[in-house]
Amino acid sequence: MLGMRERGKGGRTRLAMIDTDVTLELVRDAVHRNVEEDSTIHTDESMVYDGIGGLFYRHDSINHTRGQYRRGNVTTNGIESVFAVLKRGILGVFHKVSVKHLGRYVDEFAFRLNEGNVKIHTLDRLDSFVDGMADKRLTYAGLIA
Repeated sequence: MLGMRERGKGGRTRLAMIDTDVTLELVRDAVHRNVEEDSTIHTDESMVYDGIGGLFYRHDSINHTRGQYRRGNVTTNGIESVFAVLKRGILGVFHKVSVKHLGRYVDEFAFRLNEGNVKIHTLDRLDSFVDGMADKRLTYAGLIA
């Protein structure tokens, strides 16, 4: 799973299921689709992020293996809290999910995090929910296929 969380501006979250073979190219494509140019990206020390900044972004990382979790304003705590909420939701509410449907659960939690702000009027949140469901039908046959 690849997760991105925006600082400020409501803290929008993007979560996506990805293949187990994570490459810089795959991550770079996801960043280009979801992150505004000239943004600063904070990651952990994983080698898959080497060179992620390039011409369009600034990149800084935290080295968890050295016990580093924050360096000035550089931190990955925002996205880590998203993963903690997702994990607690799966363990505490659903108890178990299959790999086949994990993407659906991930999408639901991303939606909840993005639309759950109580400062957004309830009817606007409901409109967003209905818009997200439009033309997306999951039949029982599709569910168990």
